[in-house]
Amino acid sequence: MDAAQRVALTVAAQLFAGGGPRPASLHGPGLIAIGSSLSLGRERALNSAAELDLAARAIPALDALAHLDGEDRRRLAARTRRRFGAPEDPGAPGALDGWLASGTAAVIAGEFRLAAVPVAVEAACASSLAALDLAVGALRSGTARYAIAGGVELACNVRDLILCSSLGLLSHSKITPFDEAADGFSPGDGCALFLLKRHSDALADGDRILGVIRGVGGSNDAHSLIAPDRGGQARAMRQAFGDAGFGPDTVDYLEAHGTGTRVGDRVELSAVTDVYGGGERRRPLQVGSAKSFFGHTFAAAGAAGLLRVLLALQARTFPPNANLGTISPELDLDAIPAFIDRRPAPWPAGGPRPRRAALSSFGTGGINYHVLIEEHPDGVS
Repeated sequence: MDAAQRVALTVAAQLFAGGGPRPASLHGPGLIAIGSSLSLGRERALNSAAELDLAARAIPALDALAHLDGEDRRRLAARTRRRFGAPEDPGAPGALDGWLASGTAAVIAGEFRLAAVPVAVEAACASSLAALDLAVGALRSGTARYAIAGGVELACNVRDLILCSSLGLLSHSKITPFDEAADGFSPGDGCALFLLKRHSDALADGDRILGVIRGVGGSNDAHSLIAPDRGGQARAMRQAFGDAGFGPDTVDYLEAHGTGTRVGDRVELSAVTDVYGGGERRRPLQVGSAKSFFGHTFAAAGAAGLLRVLLALQARTFPPNANLGTISPELDLDAIPAFIDRRPAPWPAGGPRPRRAALSSFGTGGINYHVLIEEHPDGVS
């Protein structure tokens, strides 16, 4: 099996073992929407293997290896060829699912005997929230009674590291979202999956509800392949609030995209200022990024952020940010106002309203998603 599919199956087993509904109890039409890269492990390995001749020629000329003599460089080139040689036969029996991004959802449906349509969703680093949007739409329209949504990506591979390096996106040390020393991101491998139902169905089924999705907004700024756009991100946020029916000044916590690139963090907080600033906020908006702990998980990034939001609601605690030394002066937090904390802090009750959080995920090509989540009164035990 493809490594990403093994991880997703493991996480799906954890999903059903976590005290929620068992697979056998999920009746009616369903949907499994997995945010994923369309190139799974085998294809990426073949892509790397195809570049071995180029690597073998380049290694002897690298300035960083100037201290090695010719024989040592030849041995290094030979070792590289052995280490990253062609993977298993792509035509081997059972390899088909490993070439199909939708195969991840399909093996989950098959393993747990779910009558659910399995699909893959590719929207770059916004893939998980695009999958969530698809699931919410199916539930609202009635074409599905339940949905499994989330994302999986094993971003720490040769091809993607070289690609991100060539684009100047990688940090030279470690990912530090919102810090004045931020110089890029560090990739991370990850997977998170969620079981979704309409609120009325979850109540009728006696399910434990961890959170309620109140609004989903999506947009495309269509200006650049990789440069973020303030206006496009703000449009996604406003669309989510139009869906939710409440205002930005009632949101307590924002799980930001927070990649640790200076321009990305600055543009994102500027868009947040446009939407969240200027209201009658009772306390500063808390801002955080899960990427500060385990890096940018690409297609799984939105799912990682949603997982952190749900855990924070359960714990009634604002989550901390790692690797934060000095907050970048380019971020005008006072205009919101907002606060980025290094340590966990109590999440006080919102008075007559429930605790509310927001989640952003932005992808290459100008894809922007913003999701609004509300605690359920009985969701904390």
